[in-house]
Amino acid sequence: MLEIKPIINAMLRSKVGAILLLIQIAITTAIVSNAAFIISDRLTYLKQDTGYQEQALFTFNVMTFGRDVNIDQQIELDEAMLRQIPGVIDASLMQTIPLSGSGSASGFGEKPEPEEGKRVRASYMFGDEHALNTLGVKLSEGRNFSDDEIVVHGSDGKQTAPSVVIASKAFTDEMFPEGNGLGKTIYMEDKPVQIIGIVERMAGAWLRDSKPFNVLIIPLVKTDTIQDFVVRTAPGQRAQVMAQIEDKMQALYDKRVVREIEGFDLLKSKYNAKDTLMLRMLVVLIVVLVLVTALGVFGLTLFNISKRTKQIGTRRALGARKSAIIRYFLVENALISVSGLVIGSIAAYLLGQQLMKVFSLPALPLSFIVFTALSVLAMSLLSVLAPAKRAADISPSIATRSI
Repeated sequence: MLEIKPIINAMLRSKVGAILLLIQIAITTAIVSNAAFIISDRLTYLKQDTGYQEQALFTFNVMTFGRDVNIDQQIELDEAMLRQIPGVIDASLMQTIPLSGSGSASGFGEKPEPEEGKRVRASYMFGDEHALNTLGVKLSEGRNFSDDEIVVHGSDGKQTAPSVVIASKAFTDEMFPEGNGLGKTIYMEDKPVQIIGIVERMAGAWLRDSKPFNVLIIPLVKTDTIQDFVVRTAPGQRAQVMAQIEDKMQALYDKRVVREIEGFDLLKSKYNAKDTLMLRMLVVLIVVLVLVTALGVFGLTLFNISKRTKQIGTRRALGARKSAIIRYFLVENALISVSGLVIGSIAAYLLGQQLMKVFSLPALPLSFIVFTALSVLAMSLLSVLAPAKRAADISPSIATRSI
């Protein structure tokens, strides 16, 4: 305790370097706390369970340009052929591919429009009775679509509206918080549909959506010259099946183009590319800030040693031990660091509040601030050890030659 007053007096005589280091530590603490929290939050987001067996699913697009084919019949032939390929569990024509970043969403209500009532936003997909098995999602309640419930909007021009729907549990929990969504009727605009099945978990087209797991499957098939198919394979068979798709499809009908054969894991990766890039940039930012702060501590200590060579030599001549010299610089650094950490922790909290308002991020937990502050303090003390040991090795005779 007796050393603190002379240490403070010494810093006041050369306060520019100490103030700069204090500011640097405060900035590092504020930015690293929030950057580390954002990394943790985004990693949780990237690793979340989508409800799909992503490694076993893939999709592809077909664009038909031939005029001598009945699209309705050709789609049925295509689906039958796909399901017969060795290694394929099921296949289905679908409009809106999960995890793709492209789809449709709407508000579904307890009452038809324009009547006022509760409405819940959800994304939706069109599919037939094979959609559930193709996606590999499981019903927690209710049943699958029956064949006569599938509505086809094909070349005949009929536009019948579906009467049933399968919903995700996240949607029914929000729409019916009392927990009895099965069998209830909801409205898409003014059209009523009954919930006949509830899926435990399935993601929609947009993982960054405010409600990514509010999803409905509508039993509707739209036949068009541009189609998207989804295929689920047995574990380990996907690559082999994907390699056959173009040839198999062209063999059935060659006046079309098969493209964008992609696994669900790749779709998810492409959709999350910005988040992945942001994570890498934040990691680089943290590393750079920590290294710059460590170099700042190291450099300031060396500078102080060079200025205090005579003082250190005098103390050594008067009997000061090497440990006392090392302790002196450790205490000096700790005083600067703790001051910077207090300011930086306050700045981290305020920055976190602004990020929460502007970017709708969760509140910054206190644990991230505390962990960052302790880590910066440990890094700062470690950075001063080598210069402090160098100062302790100064010989009293060499130091006093400058007198």
